[in-house]
Amino acid sequence: MPGSGRRAGPRWQQVDLGLFIGALGLSVVGVVLVWSATRASSGGSAALKQLVALGVGIACAAVVARLDVRSVRALAPVVYVLAVLGLAAVVSPLGSTVNGSRSWIRLPGGMTLQPSELMKVALAVGLAMLLAERAERGLRQRHRDVVLAWVVAGIPVLLVLAQPDLGSALVLVAMSVVIIAAAGAPWLWTVAVLVAGAGAVAAAFLTPLLSGYQRNRLRAFLDPSLDPQGIGYQTRQVRVAIGSGGLGGQGLFEGRQTQGGFIPFQETDFVFSVAGEELGFLGAAGLVVLIGFIVVRCVVVARRADAFGRLVAIGVAVWLGVQAFENIGMNLGLMPVTGLPLPFVSSGGSSLIASWVAIGLVGNVAAASVRHRGPAGPAGVGAGGPSRATR
Repeated sequence: MPGSGRRAGPRWQQVDLGLFIGALGLSVVGVVLVWSATRASSGGSAALKQLVALGVGIACAAVVARLDVRSVRALAPVVYVLAVLGLAAVVSPLGSTVNGSRSWIRLPGGMTLQPSELMKVALAVGLAMLLAERAERGLRQRHRDVVLAWVVAGIPVLLVLAQPDLGSALVLVAMSVVIIAAAGAPWLWTVAVLVAGAGAVAAAFLTPLLSGYQRNRLRAFLDPSLDPQGIGYQTRQVRVAIGSGGLGGQGLFEGRQTQGGFIPFQETDFVFSVAGEELGFLGAAGLVVLIGFIVVRCVVVARRADAFGRLVAIGVAVWLGVQAFENIGMNLGLMPVTGLPLPFVSSGGSSLIASWVAIGLVGNVAAASVRHRGPAGPAGVGAGGPSRATR
């Protein structure tokens, strides 16, 4: 019925409040864990910075969620170009190197910006905008469309590898593979890209593509004795911390490894170990459940959305899911240490703000789906727009 979308309820009831509540709960826990990991060395300053970033992130998510979806689609090229310029600035003299990776731009007031985190937002909306038109009509993507999509994805991937930041590059590639495949690309493209990706990972081990520091981190994953004073020491201490937490943990601010400062970069790469040691198996499992809930909600929103919204929500689900899997895996010794933060939890303003912008995007898609369906509209209309018989 014309205009039925306007009677679907107030805007705030349409944005999937469960998604926002889950992200907020995860972020608050993250602030507490960052505080615990840094209170002995820096008091509450790191936790305060995380709180400020959380406030900025929530504000950005609220703005994005209220935008008209047509505005999001129209702004996608602008956001993509700005993100690429940010990545280019990183590898220029404006960039700052930390631990062998030139991934940050220093800002006034002691703040830093990591453009690779914001690129994840830009790539999700950019690829969705590029591929949505044919997907909306249920048509398979043409080869030239897929080539253009991979050029759009390949530019930021190469710039991120130039930093070098293998972890973020793998997340961008995973997002691109799933978005392009979900948009209806011929399956041979997906197979070819996966084979090329495996070759790129092999090249990372065998060539100077990565810095010596990063190659040592990857090799130490296979044999910690190769770097007993560096990453091998870190990963052993992380496993000791998680193992000592038991079922219920040693208590907040009471973890021996955490409060003793035995784990370098614990508030960023290894924040999951704080939960494992101080909150125990139950607390760490709670984090996993919350992250899984957010990823599943993104997939649910994708199933109800039109083509553009579906591709955006799928991209966000892959981004958060792959990044969380890698971070938790490297804490448990199941994945190599690549420096990827745990979404919403690890210390880092760029990561936290970008994650909240992603939540705002998915909330926007959810609200658009409710308006298009109407309060009791058929699921088929919300999932893919009007049927092809009515076009």
